Amino acid sequence: MSNLGRASLVIGAGTMVSRVTGVLRNIVLVAAIGSVSSRAGDAFAVANQLPNNIYAIISTGILTAVIVPQIVKVSADPDGGRAFISKLFTLGTVVLLSTTALAMVLAPFLVQLYADRFDADQLALATAFAYWCLPQIFFYGLYALVGETLNARRVYGPFTWAPIVNNVVSIAGFLLFILLFGSDLGAVAEWTTESIAWLGATATLGIIVQAGVLLLFWRRTGIVIRPDFRWRGVGLNHIGRLAGWTFLMVVAGQLAGLMQTRIVSAASGEGASVFAMQNAWLIFMLPYSIIVLSIGTPYFTQLSEHAVAGRDDEVRADIGRSIRILGLFIVIATFALAVASVPASRIFTNSAEHAVEAATVLVCFLVGLIPLAVLFVVQRSFYAYGDTRTPFFFTLFQCVLVVLTALIAAWTLPVEQLTAGVALGQSIASLLQAIVASWLLHRRLGDLGMRQSLFALGRFTLAAIPAGAAGWLTFLLMGGADGWAVADKLTGAVGTVIIGGVSLLVYAAVLALLRAPELQVATDLVRRVLKRG
Repeated sequence: MSNLGRASLVIGAGTMVSRVTGVLRNIVLVAAIGSVSSRAGDAFAVANQLPNNIYAIISTGILTAVIVPQIVKVSADPDGGRAFISKLFTLGTVVLLSTTALAMVLAPFLVQLYADRFDADQLALATAFAYWCLPQIFFYGLYALVGETLNARRVYGPFTWAPIVNNVVSIAGFLLFILLFGSDLGAVAEWTTESIAWLGATATLGIIVQAGVLLLFWRRTGIVIRPDFRWRGVGLNHIGRLAGWTFLMVVAGQLAGLMQTRIVSAASGEGASVFAMQNAWLIFMLPYSIIVLSIGTPYFTQLSEHAVAGRDDEVRADIGRSIRILGLFIVIATFALAVASVPASRIFTNSAEHAVEAATVLVCFLVGLIPLAVLFVVQRSFYAYGDTRTPFFFTLFQCVLVVLTALIAAWTLPVEQLTAGVALGQSIASLLQAIVASWLLHRRLGDLGMRQSLFALGRFTLAAIPAGAAGWLTFLLMGGADGWAVADKLTGAVGTVIIGGVSLLVYAAVLALLRAPELQVATDLVRRVLKRG
């Protein structure tokens, strides 16, 4: 196996284990603080979201897109890039410490900004959580800085596997929390200084350990870092120019997310709100992460090679092929997860009634899963040509739609349906974004074979309809929303697997009857992955 193939396998396996342990972490967290109608759960969700949002800007907006290529470039310097990396780490440490300190001072304002619909007691609880969670900013940033440097020096595994340690630490801490303070603490009045400190410190300790694990592997880079405050040689202007469009795109997404959180915070205590929406998004992202990222990334590598070589005909063929192969898997994932939405949501709720409420939010998110897979291919096609400007504009278009649909939901829907309405608005925005992005790519490259791709997606949908019906019938035979599949979290997981399995078998059978050519390609792909494993 080539070094690249081995690295891909390590990263893929680490991502899979990280997702699974992340799900387990959230299951235990839900058991501790509740989910739907949990005012304490929403307070913690808002507080713990703050450092994650800043990390998204730092990691996606600057490090991944810009810093890594710069580190790779300076690796050819006579000193192996030591001077540049020392300056970069010194500057990064100062910026992260300053940002963390400023966020701590502004904690009450930040919580109010995201959750202005919380009452005074809930705001106070969220602010108390925020003081414990905001130090994560520094350690998230350190994790990203060290991890991306390791990747740039071809030390791939630790960056992918470190979050698993974080999840394990969090699971242990949350379990101890349940033993010490009890479970399903959804009411604000149930919280004490000690319980707040334990939960917040556990969440932050996991991030500290996650960053610390990476430092154990630093020696493999062969770089000795010394504090260097002479930042003139870092090339901040050049980095700023490179990061500009990507950074603005991430900021636009964060502002849209801010508006969504402000709106759904009004539903806290009345129905599905911030924490329930985060858990529904976690379930939604599982098929996206497993299917789109694992299968789509190798296609993107091939597409990039053809783009660099100027072989536009092959790029167009790569785009159509990628959409069809991803569509084959993502269509059935959408239908199967939709019909299994209640038992799947039961895994992240503490009652069957709450599972039904959360399932509505999940289904609304799932409307956008297929467009999101198409967008993955289209967006990365622009990246393959070094174009980050165009993706910014169609992402800005999507963010405007997200805000508008969230406002419409706030004006027209009862509070119990507010979060589902916001989720549906997100999906509609993603669908329109995918259409606009495809049109812009068509203008640049010419015919992308979208007609054939849409025909294939239609064929997959035709096969997924009876597959979804079989899955829904299976759910009803289990007793539906009152059956054993929603009795508790474990039976919810078992029920989800059974429904998904039935749907998948029927889907494959119908595609075989339709003699879908993509079925053989997918079978060969799965065999290669299993053989490689």
